[in-house]
Amino acid sequence: MNRLDGKVALITGAARGIGAETARLMVEAGAKVAVGDVLDERGRETVEALASAGGDAVYTHLDVTREEDWRTAIGAASDRFGGLDILVNNAGVFLGMGLEEATLADWDRLCGVNLTGVFLGTKLSVPALRERGRRSAHGSVIVNLSLVAGLVGSSNDPLYSMTKGGVALFTKSAALEFARKGYRIRVNSMHPGTIDTDMGDQVLAIRARNLGTNDLEPARQQTLERIPIGRIGTVTDIAKGIVFLASDDAAFMTGAGLVVDGGITAQ
Repeated sequence: MNRLDGKVALITGAARGIGAETARLMVEAGAKVAVGDVLDERGRETVEALASAGGDAVYTHLDVTREEDWRTAIGAASDRFGGLDILVNNAGVFLGMGLEEATLADWDRLCGVNLTGVFLGTKLSVPALRERGRRSAHGSVIVNLSLVAGLVGSSNDPLYSMTKGGVALFTKSAALEFARKGYRIRVNSMHPGTIDTDMGDQVLAIRARNLGTNDLEPARQQTLERIPIGRIGTVTDIAKGIVFLASDDAAFMTGAGLVVDGGITAQ
């Protein structure tokens, strides 16, 4: 199940966190992986760890806001591994600011990574994905990382929620366009809840601040009380969902959103 034998994946923001764990699980499932990030040292360490475990991976510097970086990264994956079957638009930034606090520069930075990065990656990877999709039983795949904040409102960061909502709807529209054109590229979105990552810690810090303290523990307890399943998610919880969407097990899914949030949005 969820095998990726012979597939080639490019994952953005893959030096650490969800991206790095996705790369690890994809390699375990038989894929060859291009790790893209701006954290060069950390990214190379991730690739070294994958290689030490017997995986075939390459690191490529990738600032998702820069078109030339995208062209280089897609070229690196194609040149090294012979094509591209899977794109995971994982890179993202979180501001943790209210509407009145955020500046236009903050908004531009947020949009640059969370929206422009997804647009550029999707647009520029189409030729490579389309070519491989023609030769695959179930086509090629794009997985976009949205969030539960892309499905429901956020009282802590409405601008972040706005960008992630844009990713969710863009996913559906891109899926429909590619289907209409016969490109055989499936596009789905992933919607994590509260996850134990650096970004998750940022969210807890904001909640702690709103509670009038610098102690993260009260914020963590408040967060846990909101999660029906009773725990904060792990990077593996999300990476397993991404691998599923990237595999042929999800062959009849396009324009869909996979929610892995411990039950938060069920309330």
